[in-house]
Amino acid sequence: MKSNSNAENPEKHTGLKKGRTIKSAAGLSAVVSSGKKIFGEAGLLRGFKALSKLNQKGGFDCPSCAWPDPDDERSGLGEYCENGARAVAEEATTKKLTSSFFRKNSVKQLSELNDYEIGKTGRIAQPMFLSKGSFHYKPISWDDAFDKIAAKLNSLSSPDEAVFYTSGRTSNEAAFLYQLFVREFGTNNLPDCSNMCHESSGVALGESLGTGKGSVKLEDLYEAEVIIILGQNPGTNHPRMLTALQKAKANGAIIISINPLPETGLMEFYNPQTVKGILGISASLTDIFLQVKINGDMPLLQAIELLLLREEENNPGSVFDNEFIENNTQGFNELIAHLNQLDINQLAKSSGIKLNQITEAADILKNKKKIIACWAMGLTQHKNAVDTIKEIVNLLLLKGSIGKPGSGTFPVRGHSNVQGDRTMGIYESPSVDFLKRLEKNFNFIPPQHPGFDTVDSIKAMHAGKVKVFFALGGNFLSATPDTNFTAEALRKCKLTVQVSTKLNRSHLVHGEEALILPCLSRSDADIINGAEQFVSTENSTGVVQSSKGILKPVSEHLLSEPVIVCRLAQTTLGERSKTNWSGYSQNYDTISDDIERTIPGFENYNERVRKPGGFYLPNCNREGKFDTASSKAAFNISTFKPPELNEDELMMMTIRSHDQFNTTIYGLDDRYRGIYNERRVILMNEKDIAKRKLKDSDIVDLFNYDNGVKRSARKFIVVKYSIPEGCAATYFPETNVLVPISSVAEKSNTPASKQVIVKVSKSEDL
Repeated sequence: MKSNSNAENPEKHTGLKKGRTIKSAAGLSAVVSSGKKIFGEAGLLRGFKALSKLNQKGGFDCPSCAWPDPDDERSGLGEYCENGARAVAEEATTKKLTSSFFRKNSVKQLSELNDYEIGKTGRIAQPMFLSKGSFHYKPISWDDAFDKIAAKLNSLSSPDEAVFYTSGRTSNEAAFLYQLFVREFGTNNLPDCSNMCHESSGVALGESLGTGKGSVKLEDLYEAEVIIILGQNPGTNHPRMLTALQKAKANGAIIISINPLPETGLMEFYNPQTVKGILGISASLTDIFLQVKINGDMPLLQAIELLLLREEENNPGSVFDNEFIENNTQGFNELIAHLNQLDINQLAKSSGIKLNQITEAADILKNKKKIIACWAMGLTQHKNAVDTIKEIVNLLLLKGSIGKPGSGTFPVRGHSNVQGDRTMGIYESPSVDFLKRLEKNFNFIPPQHPGFDTVDSIKAMHAGKVKVFFALGGNFLSATPDTNFTAEALRKCKLTVQVSTKLNRSHLVHGEEALILPCLSRSDADIINGAEQFVSTENSTGVVQSSKGILKPVSEHLLSEPVIVCRLAQTTLGERSKTNWSGYSQNYDTISDDIERTIPGFENYNERVRKPGGFYLPNCNREGKFDTASSKAAFNISTFKPPELNEDELMMMTIRSHDQFNTTIYGLDDRYRGIYNERRVILMNEKDIAKRKLKDSDIVDLFNYDNGVKRSARKFIVVKYSIPEGCAATYFPETNVLVPISSVAEKSNTPASKQVIVKVSKSEDL
């Protein structure tokens, strides 16, 4: 039966209310907002208990972003931000969904809710099954659920007819077991959320510097002379970063912010852990704000490099670190020849920044050596994302700003363990060395051919090449591009399985049969045979630390992710497997032992992970080394090609609201941007509004025509906003429907969600 459930959020408005754009982030309003969320969901005692252990040594790791915790003392007032508290509130809620809820609500009825309403229903309390042709999920035992999955997997003509997705919330232990099971089953089809966010960073850094991870520690920010923040909105996505930036500024750092939107957190900050912050006395953060056009970062960086080159030519040895360049890099002469061919005025025009502003930034950088570059998805989700990030590397290499205190690369990861999942082997293209270690340690021959990443998985499902889709966490449908195309792909599967804590839209757009397997959350106590278990995570700076939940689970029918993977493997592989799945599920220390045997950098793992604060993994760049074929860092040559837009087209990027983390919608407000009670909005420059004979608050339809396919997102409210002319911004996942499945970053295959060409016209339904 073809499902008739909604793949997209319903085309209805919740009632836009506009307020002033708030100039400073955090402060008392953030404290109040956090308290309302967690105490409203979990109650006073349960809420306080959760917050007291959030990001504390010996406590549990935040299920939100991957911002690093301090190595030394952590704040007794609360080592978390507003969005961290909201994330905990979501999983600590006492509301739960039992069989009666699903009996009352059909899949179609639930799909008519928006994502915010779906998420607020509560925690899933027991395994649920949707049979072929049925309209309601019904309860199923864990044994029967695993039997159904195993039967379907073992009936496939090839293991490659199954895809196994992973969310960045998954722990190191669960991720290691998951990839081990999947490879023992016989496929490398291991797409993950990294494919959609920082894959471009991993490719760019790996090719130019020899490791796909950033090189800095949190303490480096406090030693930096200049911090450049590109394509990132810390105030909403990594609020704890604001405290670090405030400390860096107090130590003398200059902050340069580069973004198409003037994001509140980058401008000013009320530190809620200081008296001044509580009293509403803000600290200024950004010294120079460069409001680039969407995808104007590469020409801006090249313009800065060209200006620095001119200064170096006029005063040899005063700007570039020639000793570092000579000893540690290759391709310098080629880069200089390339820069000399560029037109500074054309670069400025392409970036959207006036030349005098670019010169101001270059003047700051020319005499500085300790430079850190931070970036997020504003850079990674473009067609030229890999080359743009390599351009950041070019700038840092010219200044010798890698492998030294107070300097380096800092891709700020957006999900709590997305970096750890990759370390554990969640990757569709594993290295030969990694596969050899699996073969040696676990006595099976892993598949050697590359698997499907996220975009290729969607295409394979759509083409009928994949019959089973299994997701270990996440909200795959709402996170991925081309919503209707992805929905069609999922509906062609014979079975879709979601390991989840809460209901989301991916449960409502499903295969012929569907299963929901409810798991413990990060904050839930995980007790097996009377013994407390803990897992671990890796943050954006490569620190691995323990995470132990402390809350009583809302249901006795929940299993942990490691146990779910073990039972799935036992049922599916049976006697074909010699792996100690039973032992893993009874004591997580046995998992750690085999991680130590298999993954470099985890020596004495069980001992070191128990130390307060955890330990750092090895990082060659941090040590001033480059694990490339030549053992040298590589300069990159790239040419910016401005996107060709017709007169009636805009370049649109998808963004998050302040009441949102990834696909989880905490509320309907975006208070830093002055937008309340509404998500179906499009932020536009006032000249673009007038050019289309529109006005503020008009209702419009949005269209994309990539590859001859008409994609539409209807009933969006125009909001006049400070954004460069020719550019627009909308929230995801509401406009993921406009992101073409074929529009991806070169090399990384990441969806180009920040580079969507759209047409805007008054709504056809008015």
